[in-house]
Amino acid sequence: MLKAFKYRVYPTSEQSVLLAKSFGCARWFYNYALNLTSETYKQTGKGLSRNEIIKLLPSLKKEYEWLTEAPSQVLQQAALNLSSAFLNFFEGRAKYPNFKKKQNRQSIRFPQGCKLKDDVLVLPKIGKVHCKVSRQPEGSLKSVTVSVNPSGEYFASVLYDDGKDLPRKSAEGKAIGIDVGLTHFAITSDGTKHGNPKFYRKHEKRLARKQKQLSRKLKGSNNRNKARVKVAKIHAKIVRCREDFLHKLSRKLVDENQVIIVENLAVRNMVQNHKLAKSISDTGWGQFCTMLKYKSEWFGKTYIEVDRFFPSSKTCNNCLNRVDSLSLDIRSWQCPKCRENHDRDINAAKNIRDEGLRILTVGHTATASGGRVRPSKGTAFTRHFPVNEESPRL
Repeated sequence: MLKAFKYRVYPTSEQSVLLAKSFGCARWFYNYALNLTSETYKQTGKGLSRNEIIKLLPSLKKEYEWLTEAPSQVLQQAALNLSSAFLNFFEGRAKYPNFKKKQNRQSIRFPQGCKLKDDVLVLPKIGKVHCKVSRQPEGSLKSVTVSVNPSGEYFASVLYDDGKDLPRKSAEGKAIGIDVGLTHFAITSDGTKHGNPKFYRKHEKRLARKQKQLSRKLKGSNNRNKARVKVAKIHAKIVRCREDFLHKLSRKLVDENQVIIVENLAVRNMVQNHKLAKSISDTGWGQFCTMLKYKSEWFGKTYIEVDRFFPSSKTCNNCLNRVDSLSLDIRSWQCPKCRENHDRDINAAKNIRDEGLRILTVGHTATASGGRVRPSKGTAFTRHFPVNEESPRL
């Protein structure tokens, strides 16, 4: 099983110069290969393969001698990254690859020749770098990715293979449905509401003040670079706080439950609403679901995503009656059929849990009486088994 551990590294001034040269060489070669591939495709209708790009290195090193200052593995890995970017584009998982910029986060990967012992990380051509190791990983070291963020902080992501297989998934235990929101970050089917910290909103005024100072500095000056670093540090602070919150909450939910059920949200489409885009981006729903997914795989838990068009909020969890409309400003409502009072979010979480258990039991495409078991206008799905929150019958 592969696991990556991210550590803070503290290179010396000489090592920082070598890393900066490596970042620049890898970025230049990536952009050169991307431009050459695009031009070749326009002229011949075919792009360049990964091996064809790598074969360009010997001639380029003779023409540009400064390319020899970077480890050869780093440049080869840049070609592999470009090949992966094109593969993701052709398979519809990403947009067309963009050119890398010096102002953004920089990273290089060492696929071999690295060692990590205690608090020392050994990198090819870089040497021994002090590394702050919070916990010593177990297994064999596969690769190391060194990165620097815009605020000038260096990190090393070490990938280890512990030699173990993923545990077998089990659904015996407590099942929980999770509904995400803006007022409360996560609402679970057992009635628990986890507040939304809104880290970006907390630092918004300070960030605006630093950005205003940055805009007044002369482009290319040292003062502008100092102001840019101050802005980048605030962004880094927000990212660290958000990741810490998401890691702790996702680990808590995975530890306490065996079946985790969430909605399959299209965050890219949701942020197109200019009134809610900033608040939605501040929550990190997509990252939260990703954490729930891979942590569930690590510990043999079952992770299920319910279709985003499933009417979880409009459906009464008691009698399964579905109302025609329910605006976002209505946070509690009464079912017109059974007169049951519902908290909008908790009711949605319960319906997500029940729909996930139905998918787990009969499958997503199960049919009944010749039709799909999907919600109709008047009545929601029909339960095919009694749902028990603590121990579902599977």
